[in-house]
Amino acid sequence: MSLRPSGLCPALLLASILAGPASALADGLGVGAASVDITPPVGTPMAGYYAERLSKGVHDPLFAKAIVLEVGGKKAALVALDLISTPMAMVEAARREVEKATGIDGRDVMISATHAHTGPVLQAGGARSHAFGGDNPLALAYGEALPAKIAEGVRLADRALRPAKVAVGHGQESAISFNRRFHMVDGTVGWNPGKKNPKILKAAGTIDPDVAVVYFESVDKDPTPLVTYVNHAVHLDNVGGMEFSADMPATIADLLGRFKGREMVTLYTSGCCGDINHIDVRWAEPQKGHENASRMGVILAAEVLKTWPRLKVESPGALRVKSSKVKLPLAKITPEDVETARAVLDRLDGKSKPPAFLEQVRAFKVLDVEARRGEPIEVEVQVVALGDSIAWVSLPGEIFVELGLAIKQDSPFPHTIIAELANGAIGYIPSRRAYAQGNYEVISARCAEGSGEILVDAAVKLLKEMHKEATSPPAE
Repeated sequence: MSLRPSGLCPALLLASILAGPASALADGLGVGAASVDITPPVGTPMAGYYAERLSKGVHDPLFAKAIVLEVGGKKAALVALDLISTPMAMVEAARREVEKATGIDGRDVMISATHAHTGPVLQAGGARSHAFGGDNPLALAYGEALPAKIAEGVRLADRALRPAKVAVGHGQESAISFNRRFHMVDGTVGWNPGKKNPKILKAAGTIDPDVAVVYFESVDKDPTPLVTYVNHAVHLDNVGGMEFSADMPATIADLLGRFKGREMVTLYTSGCCGDINHIDVRWAEPQKGHENASRMGVILAAEVLKTWPRLKVESPGALRVKSSKVKLPLAKITPEDVETARAVLDRLDGKSKPPAFLEQVRAFKVLDVEARRGEPIEVEVQVVALGDSIAWVSLPGEIFVELGLAIKQDSPFPHTIIAELANGAIGYIPSRRAYAQGNYEVISARCAEGSGEILVDAAVKLLKEMHKEATSPPAE
């Protein structure tokens, strides 16, 4: 089956889409992309839920996908992993390996996770990963080998560098993402309250329908598609089960590959979707498993393809990377909370009556906060900017959508793309408004109220500084 438009010469189609006055070759943009299989051995514990589950197979492989950008000798790398998260220790180790393999400064590497719930447990040093398989020998061996595999993806992308041009555009898709927090008739805010629940009044938050598409192709006489970067804000928790799977991004990559060729890399990242998932509570039909992942992938790939004719070639300009370290306050706990949390987790011994779900959530949070002995959580916010048009922003957790929208609203870059769970993963980061509402994400959050807004301020400050640099006349 081919998804190429019938009756159109592919070369003429690409030329018509990407024709523009600026030559990327003259501007010095180089782009390379690569994919490396990072699927763990069967039997490795799986991430995503509050129970240990050992994988029994592979539905579709997991990948580390890398883009290397170069302008005027300056290089940066964008990496997306088909994994649940990016523990900071893993990011730091991968950056060191990238430096050794390529010479690219590790500070210029952005590593994000798609948040697939059908990948391996990653040992992040928290109570939950210890409880549910993070200390399994297969999980530990996987974590030790992962940084080198990420670096290999960046090395291959770096080796594949070639003169390229960049085009960018945005679609809008609101049929596959839904805010999962709801005002209920009893005055509370519910979380995932179930389909057709008569006690739902209305959604407690919004979504971000933006589908960001950044497309790179070579500037050869016969242009070659190199990589398509796709970003959208929806939780990747479709599949479940006991088989490894990349979830929805696998379908997107397959469909775009049919259109552009199998050699093109499709790199997907998750936007700010800490309070967004795929469940339409107004629709009675079940939404789960590979069927729903494929359905969502088809819809999102179709929106990317619909956006293709509107892609606009951008003059790349200089490549800049900046980051800042931010200290986030800890959630407040008491000695009594710690005592209760230990008692709750003692009931996970397989003999006692298991604790309720939210009891577990709170207990793991309390013990992680207590282990910090009052030390705030230091995280990184990073921006990779191409000229004065395109900026990629990293945020280190599951970020509520309104925080991402605030960054986009205040960013001076016309194309601001936010990858959550990037360069670190500290769990949920709700908006200030959500803390008073409570429920799952707030109960789980290790950081205190206002932390999300601190990240917004840090990101916007970087974006404004970098845009000013990009648009200021050179010093004489």
